[in-house]
Amino acid sequence: MATQQTFLIIGIFVLAGFDKCFSVIPEEEQHPNLWYVKGKEALHTSLSMKPNLHRAKNLILFLGDDSTLTDNNNTKYVWNKKDFDAVKEDNTDYLMGLFEPKDTRYELERDPSMDPSLTEMVEKAIKILRKNSKGFYLFVEGGRIDHGHHAGQAKYALTEAVEFDRAIARAAELTSELDTLSVVTADHSHVFSFGGYSYRGNPVLGVSYSKAEDGKSFTNALYGNGPGYQIANGTRPDMNATNSSSNEYLQQAAVPLDSETHGSEDVAIFAKGPMAHLFHGVQEQSYIPHAMAYAACIEPYTDCQLENYGVCTKFSLAVLLLSLLSSLTTLM
Repeated sequence: MATQQTFLIIGIFVLAGFDKCFSVIPEEEQHPNLWYVKGKEALHTSLSMKPNLHRAKNLILFLGDDSTLTDNNNTKYVWNKKDFDAVKEDNTDYLMGLFEPKDTRYELERDPSMDPSLTEMVEKAIKILRKNSKGFYLFVEGGRIDHGHHAGQAKYALTEAVEFDRAIARAAELTSELDTLSVVTADHSHVFSFGGYSYRGNPVLGVSYSKAEDGKSFTNALYGNGPGYQIANGTRPDMNATNSSSNEYLQQAAVPLDSETHGSEDVAIFAKGPMAHLFHGVQEQSYIPHAMAYAACIEPYTDCQLENYGVCTKFSLAVLLLSLLSSLTTLM
């Protein structure tokens, strides 16, 4: 009996050590108290945060999912990257860019010499709009994320999502969180999922470490329905990481449809800047424009009584200067 227990204990340790071979965990995360410390630090940060109660000068809405030009000497129309890059923001008030006959190309297929990226278009827009001393409203849509999912091609959709993230980051570099409210959300989800209990470091577009009940591999990324339905004669094709990571690969789907559908769960919303604390909890989508309008003190909330950040800054500087003068006077 003791011998069996010994073998059992040894087997557990062997399995534990073998299990780590599949896990790619950063060295810092191996410390047993890491997440306790990080959680404590995050709570401390949250408790010390103070909401920005100033009026938002600029509003930026990023939507991951289509204008009229004024007769003005400072109006520009461009259709290629060269002309786009040549536009001088200081001498341009209105800019229209039409780079493709229909949708812009997927980021995976975009010709950098012909079409600007979403990030480049966001940068150009902000540099033109921020000349307005009264502020601006900018709407940015990562529309091809949606198209990639409908096509059942996760690599296209996720690459678009990465570019969407780059655009958000660039907008943050070009604006100030003190006077710019940035909101990031989506108008719907998709029947797209990740699963398979894969280990840390496993490629997002790769296959699970284990086999399915039919003895075949399956991808971490799957669709509930769409063109990726591949069951024939009661069986589905096997696959490997090389196939699943190719640009044209269709993730397997449970229900055959010519186009994958939207999902029905709530989507996340993120915000930073003036009045960002208004974006919390579970809200109806109609709440978003109300919160943004209130933050900017525009109709129907022109009586919001929020102070401009610039006014408060000037007042603070004035108080500081008066304090310094008083101190100098006292010393004299």
